[in-house]
Amino acid sequence: MAYSLLKHVHLATIAITLTLFLLRGAWMMADSPRLRARWVRIVPHVNDTLLLISGFGLAITLGQYPLVDGWLTAKLFALIAYIVLGTVALKRGKTRRRRIAAWIAALLVFGYIVAVAVAHDPLPFL
Repeated sequence: MAYSLLKHVHLATIAITLTLFLLRGAWMMADSPRLRARWVRIVPHVNDTLLLISGFGLAITLGQYPLVDGWLTAKLFALIAYIVLGTVALKRGKTRRRRIAAWIAALLVFGYIVAVAVAHDPLPFL
């Protein structure tokens, strides 16, 4: 029961994270003032916190841990790359071109993370 609830929360927060990142990326490319709205600065962080908590809960429930299990280690390092690329895309990129490139790279890393999670393999495409 707890596993099922954690998994549903985790999957829902993943969908919300992707949706919000796509939306914020579109607003970034359009130079929309919506990107600076208060809720846009708060809601993604709240959701991502729930995503991380549910992920840690699932790892504990499954008895699999980063730096022990290869696929979770790959997800952890890819998550760090996703966060760095996301901050470049939405805040720290000096030019529009760099922000767009970082946004696309972050989406590719996000896809890798999902593939690793589904396959439970750090090399899901081989």
